[in-house]
Formats: sequence, structure tokens, C-alpha cells
Amino acid sequence: MPRISAFYGIVIYLYWRDHNPPHFHAEYGEDQALILISNGGVLAGSLPPRALRLVRVWLGIHRDEIQRAWTRVFRHEDPGTIEPLP
Repeated sequence: MPRISAFYGIVIYLYWRDHNPPHFHAEYGEDQALILISNGGVLAGSLPPRALRLVRVWLGIHRDEIQRAWTRVFRHEDPGTIEPLP
């Protein structure tokens, strides 16, 4: 499970050969959510409102990079890392 970014206590992961639709895993404390890359929707789980808002801001900035990372990790390649929010 590669960790691709972390900011403000939120950690973003991609899982090897994860299932469609393209998504990533966001963890904040004990809360976890699967976030759709396409639109920032919550596929499963939940995050506190502030953490979810920050994840969506980060996604808006890095959507293309996240999509490329998801494609790489789906093929069991190194997804690399993505810059956190400042």
C-alpha cells in the first residue's frame, strides 16, 4: 500500500491492483474513506468535514498526477509521491 502524500494529519494511499473505479484511500486519525479521483466523491467510509474538504482541495490541484499514479499502481508499478498541500 504505497503512501503517496501526507498533509495536515491526512495520509493518502493507493493500494496495489485496487479495483475500479479509480480512487485513493484517505486516512485521518481513525477515520478512513475511499475517494473517487473523477469527482472527489466518497466511495466508502467517511472523514470529518474539514479533512474531506482538504482532501478535495488537494485532489483538485493534483487530479492528473493522481490519475497517473493510480494507473501505475494498478499495474503494480511504483506510483511515486505527490506534493502535499502547503
